[in-house]
Amino acid sequence: MKRFSSLMFLLAVLLWGCHSKKAEQQTNAVYTSTTPLVTDVNLPQSYVANIQSLRNIEVRSQQEGILQQIFVSEGQHVRAGQPLFRIAIVGEDEEIAKARSEQEQAEIDLQNTSKLTENNVISPNAKRMAKAKLQSASADYKLAVLRKKLAVIRAPFAGVLGRIPQKMGSFIQQDDLLTTLSDNSQMQVYFNISETDYLVFQQHPDLYMHLPLKLLLANGSTFPAQGHIKDISGQFDNATGTISVRSLFANSKGLLRNGQTGTVQLLVRKSHAIVIPQEAVYELQDRKYVFVIDKNNVVHQRQIQISSEATGIYVVASGLRPEDHYLTDGIQKVNDGDRVRTRFVSPRQAIKSNEITI
Repeated sequence: MKRFSSLMFLLAVLLWGCHSKKAEQQTNAVYTSTTPLVTDVNLPQSYVANIQSLRNIEVRSQQEGILQQIFVSEGQHVRAGQPLFRIAIVGEDEEIAKARSEQEQAEIDLQNTSKLTENNVISPNAKRMAKAKLQSASADYKLAVLRKKLAVIRAPFAGVLGRIPQKMGSFIQQDDLLTTLSDNSQMQVYFNISETDYLVFQQHPDLYMHLPLKLLLANGSTFPAQGHIKDISGQFDNATGTISVRSLFANSKGLLRNGQTGTVQLLVRKSHAIVIPQEAVYELQDRKYVFVIDKNNVVHQRQIQISSEATGIYVVASGLRPEDHYLTDGIQKVNDGDRVRTRFVSPRQAIKSNEITI
């Protein structure tokens, strides 16, 4: 029994010693404190984007006939004026020959009528009728030649072809879809912004119209070229409360295609923002807190609301005032109500993020 009591006494001494040592370490610890940085700040903002070609058209047949030749393949890059398809029109050569013959006959009739009119054999009206007949025959001939020319369908501009649904030998009717053609030299990237962001844009129009944009692709990679805002839609969508923004991205390597999606990132300016480092914040049950220090160097847990964030920083919406002192480190080592020793650093020293422009 005496031996057991001695062991318990030794254990109590050890525990007291450890606790005393820990308390001494905590008392001797010096933590860093600061006040919030109040400044105008440019924060990265992300928007879901829809990517469209600068020009994207449907190539359709202008007349009916047999799809005689397909000169290209799906996905091929074509130059302006390059032949794409040939439509064989039944009797096209015969139609041209007939129209040419009728034109020549009308020319002869006009010559004969002119001589007879000069000799007063027939009235001047006969000459006018012969002249009108020649004009009609000439128009028919030009139309026949044009129809043959339209039988070869050419690319109206340089671009990339889409699907070719028709097969060679198929009967093609007028206005049938043959393929699509996309000019992907530049891409239009559309994204929607809120009314709040729109008002910020309007306060600094020169800044935002020249602001470089970053485009993130579906796999998370960053598109190599930067873009810029081209224009903003004339009205808001009442259903979503947003307005559409059109931006342009150069696409010299052809990586982007019509119909792709991505994410546009740009810097949105926030005035008089309350900025703190993320390392000063801890979470508890999905809520964010900081340790505020009172005039007696006692720390108090305080909940804050975050309006936006970037790498390394939070912008505080509520819960923290510009004059409040708070801990920037040691937040896992102190408890609510502890008295601490601190070393004050300036708010700018406490902000270590390289992702924002202040």
